[in-house]
Amino acid sequence: MAASTSLFNRMLRASQLAPGLYEEVEADTSATGQAVVAVVLVSIATGVGSGIDALSGGGAADFTWGLMFGLGTAIAGWLLWAFFAYVLGVSILKGPHTSSTWGELLRTMGFANSPGLLRVFAFMPVAGGVITVIAYVWMLIATVVAIRQALDFSTGRAIVTAIVGWLAYMFLIFGLAALLGSAPILV
Repeated sequence: MAASTSLFNRMLRASQLAPGLYEEVEADTSATGQAVVAVVLVSIATGVGSGIDALSGGGAADFTWGLMFGLGTAIAGWLLWAFFAYVLGVSILKGPHTSSTWGELLRTMGFANSPGLLRVFAFMPVAGGVITVIAYVWMLIATVVAIRQALDFSTGRAIVTAIVGWLAYMFLIFGLAALLGSAPILV
């Protein structure tokens, strides 16, 4: 029986680190919209968790600002990290079987965000911090699987691509923050 292509099912399989899911969305150009929705849902969950936490020290404006800001930075972060991973993966770190497009990497890395839904619990005293760290680590592992499958890499090469791509993204964020004279925005 064929796997379900519903958004919920795909996000669940992405969270289970199922290589077949990442191969499926890599090949399914119609899954780009679902990948965007997955990133948006995770960013909303993050914004809600952070916003509820901000309500204790601020007000509704802090909640709304956190939600809107989180949504924008999550989408920008996804696009930039996928771009850097793509450039690195198809050029500098290219493997013997590497053949991919930016769209394929966007889709797989979009679904790799799925474990981030747990960040909705960030507001919980003590447990929220632990859950948030677990979600970030889980998302990083999912991103390695996504890169490995999209770029037809070994796991080691995918780890290097994920880390170097993330570092390039962070360098850009910190560089822009320095130019603008503001604090960096970390997603």
